[in-house]
Amino acid sequence: MKKIKLFGLCVLFFTNFSCTDDLNTAPITDLTLEQLLQQDPNAVSGILSKLYGSYALSGPDGPGSSDISGDDAGESPFLRGIINLQDFTADGMKNRWGDDGLDQLTTTSLWDENNKFFRYLYNRIYYTIPQCNNLLLVLENVNVNNKEQVVAEVRFLRALAYYYLIDCFGKGVLATEVNYGQSNPLPEKNRQELFGYVEAELLAIENALPNTNSYGRANKSAARMLLAKLYLNAQVYTGSARYNDALTYISKVINEGGYSLDPNFVHVFSGDNNNSPEIIYPLIADPLASQSFGNTTYLVNGSLSSDTMTIADFGAKQGWGGHRATKAWYSLFGNLSSSTDIRASLFWTTGHNYEMNDYKKWIDGYPCVKFRNKNFSSSSILTDFSNTDFPLFRLADAYLMYAECFVRGGGGSQNDALLYVNNIRNRSNATPINISQLTLDFILDERARELNFEGHRRTDLIRFGKFTGGTYLWPWKGNVKDGVSIPTHYNLFPIPLRALQANPNLTQNPGYN
Repeated sequence: MKKIKLFGLCVLFFTNFSCTDDLNTAPITDLTLEQLLQQDPNAVSGILSKLYGSYALSGPDGPGSSDISGDDAGESPFLRGIINLQDFTADGMKNRWGDDGLDQLTTTSLWDENNKFFRYLYNRIYYTIPQCNNLLLVLENVNVNNKEQVVAEVRFLRALAYYYLIDCFGKGVLATEVNYGQSNPLPEKNRQELFGYVEAELLAIENALPNTNSYGRANKSAARMLLAKLYLNAQVYTGSARYNDALTYISKVINEGGYSLDPNFVHVFSGDNNNSPEIIYPLIADPLASQSFGNTTYLVNGSLSSDTMTIADFGAKQGWGGHRATKAWYSLFGNLSSSTDIRASLFWTTGHNYEMNDYKKWIDGYPCVKFRNKNFSSSSILTDFSNTDFPLFRLADAYLMYAECFVRGGGGSQNDALLYVNNIRNRSNATPINISQLTLDFILDERARELNFEGHRRTDLIRFGKFTGGTYLWPWKGNVKDGVSIPTHYNLFPIPLRALQANPNLTQNPGYN
């Protein structure tokens, strides 16, 4: 178990509420937040922990509780939503459970505003945002230690929520501390307007965040990484490329952050990864203090089954038999049995078929054992819930972002771009490449080899123009074994029906009417 935890505190300052019905929820406590912080300024650390925990946990009272009324505590946490919507909708990973809603994601078919998994992520976004707004308002009237930094961290967490709104749904209301408590429904803001807001917020807080912070809390590099991601996808989000700006901020992460590639790739995804030098911003997991069915427990247990493997070898007590990779991912390594690439060894092939003829059949496709609930450098015990933190931002991603910006004409150094890519490949014992091989197609494939199952793939495919349409097919795209073209409006998810019903100012994304 980890010694450093942010949100293993029983701090309950926020209501259980329905996000689509009310963006302006007030805290339920004997004291108001303002009164509490006036009496005990140190309580801000617990309140801040709750905000960080909203990205990793389902609710305040263990894995069966939910912050959000009506949303399933097991299915609805943020990280589970990101994996469902970013990885299972893309080429590399599929789920076999056949749950209504999840099945439509894994086959990129029959998407509509009633799918509960779209609602879960939308609700989680609009749970976190008003809680941040509430705390920011309170902080205007109280004095706490390191107040400027605390405010910056809260604004970072709010910007992170808005980033996923921009990426996944493309529009929504802009709820801030300025309009907090407004009784009339807020107006809809488009993607460009939300982009401008998040950009301005991140630029404003960059210098207020520390160079280093407690593990699991945001620092300058976390904000710069998020800003670089915003700029990297600006062509998609706004219609105007910002690769030069993306390179500027990703260079700051690389050159000023003090991070280094972990010498052991597997360590980055193991139970003791809290001491990895590569992780810039994690979502923390703990099998005792922060249990959740939606953090890396979902990735670890969901990829294991005693039918074909010994799940204890991966530190788990449960195997849910749900997730498997497709050949769109593992074929990128060539022959897995002869590949020297360490990343190629992280697919369980024994008892499984290379072809995914039936995505609902456990033995079709190879489970990915990249994430495991087992320490890399020391002994560990078997647990029901995962002890492995999720690396939302890590240095290898920054290296590949730099290389992509360079290839796309965003400036930078040819030597550095090649060096960063080969540092990643050398770490995994893969063959280095030369400059003629450093193309956009190579970068997209290398991002899959390095980053799949980490919540990036759908966004990457959209940025490279390969998600919708028929130019790139993968197993079960469009609910067909060998893949078929899917419509362009699938580049955005539909606005959930309950959100539309709650706010008449919201409109549905094109193609879902």
